[in-house]
Amino acid sequence: QVQLVESGGGLVRPGGSLRLSCAASGSIFSINAMGWYRQAPGKQREQVATITAGGTTTYADSVKGRFTISRDAAKNTIYLQMNNLKPEDTAVYYCAADQPPFLHSYADSRRYNSWGQGTQVTVSS
Repeated sequence: QVQLVESGGGLVRPGGSLRLSCAASGSIFSINAMGWYRQAPGKQREQVATITAGGTTTYADSVKGRFTISRDAAKNTIYLQMNNLKPEDTAVYYCAADQPPFLHSYADSRRYNSWGQGTQVTVSS
């Protein structure tokens, strides 16, 4: 089992920045990829960014050039640096981690079987 704890959400004005953190504990040796998903009210959960154990990153088109996912292996933590935030980025952001068997692609939420509790990000003036 993997436990994930997110932090760093909050209220920010359009154009502002936030950095989310996700600390993993438990059976972390089995993790191949981690990522961030978000869910806005009335919308489906969507992928934001993923990072593999090898450091390969992927991003949703809506956040490319504004968000950066990174990891600190020594701290078992991933980060999501969010710059130039827009009102449409408002959502609950969830951290996710995969574990074997890896039956789905990195972009498929079904790949991830460990999820954090979520952290609210609100972008408003």
